[in-house]
Amino acid sequence: MRYFLVLIVALFLSSTSSNLYAQVHVDIGFNLGTQPAWGPTGYDYVDYYYLPDIDVYYSVPLHRYYYNNRGRWVSSAYLPSRFHNYNFYNSYKVVVNEREPWRNDQAYREKYSSYKGRHDQQSIRDSRDSKYFINKNHPEHKNWVKQQKHGKENYNGWYKGNNGNGNHKDNNHKNERGNHGHKGK
Repeated sequence: MRYFLVLIVALFLSSTSSNLYAQVHVDIGFNLGTQPAWGPTGYDYVDYYYLPDIDVYYSVPLHRYYYNNRGRWVSSAYLPSRFHNYNFYNSYKVVVNEREPWRNDQAYREKYSSYKGRHDQQSIRDSRDSKYFINKNHPEHKNWVKQQKHGKENYNGWYKGNNGNGNHKDNNHKNERGNHGHKGK
């Protein structure tokens, strides 16, 4: 009897600790909702984006830019005016999960110099995958919030033509919004 009781307690504690680990892991390892809408798809957690076109780092948690100004690394909520024509949605971003990546700027510039001028990365704003609707700057965020308030936990399938994983069955969905169950632009 004592062996049986010890076994039950051990099973209970092991299941409880794995549940606690899963909860902590999810809470710590996920910042998709705070990533900017111009960030690239495919990353649930990001510390920094490196922008090779302008040699700038952007901190996702702090919403700050780090750039070199006359030999000193400067932190600012805004980019300086010399970057006013920079298009965040049309440029390549490299995810960097390292503390103070600008300290290794020379290595990043060398490693990612070939990414300058690339325009083949999908942004969070342009993704139709429902996991990105959590982002407050995504065009579908307000509809996603409404669905959550109505108790619909799974947002997949909200669009007509959705194949269940956030992707449409056809390839004509990018600008044809009226054919997918909601108003066009």
